[in-house]
Amino acid sequence: MPLTLDRTSPTTARVTRFFAAPPERVFATHTEPELVRHWLTGPEGWIMTRCEIDLKPGGHFRYDWQSIDGSAGFHLLAEILEVEAPSRILHVERMYLPDETPPNRVETLFQAQDGGTLMVMTMQVETAETMEAMLATGMTDGMEASYAKLDAGFLEG
Repeated sequence: MPLTLDRTSPTTARVTRFFAAPPERVFATHTEPELVRHWLTGPEGWIMTRCEIDLKPGGHFRYDWQSIDGSAGFHLLAEILEVEAPSRILHVERMYLPDETPPNRVETLFQAQDGGTLMVMTMQVETAETMEAMLATGMTDGMEASYAKLDAGFLEG
């Protein structure tokens, strides 16, 4: 099932997606670097070149992406605020495109549903203009491309 995005307020967006795997497995694929780097590659023609995750409150993660031809790249840095394995992660992230974007507070829930997992990701920024700019990047297409890869073979445990 492809992701859905709902704009719940001018500064908040909620992404939902169902995965046919238990929450423990979906959580693992989002938190173990050796798994993340295989599926979180974004649209065709991009690769993840760096994946570091220190999964604890006060920890950080960093993801770097580069186009295969080397002509473009960007990265994400995040501070982890709360972790409740395997059901919830709260963090604040910033993208570097190359300029730093405003902070994005992200809560990701992994909820058991219908023999699988409903992932609910709520993103909150400070201004409506920031949300508009974020959505205009085509991020949902990149997210769905990556989630389709996850569905296609990385959820088996």
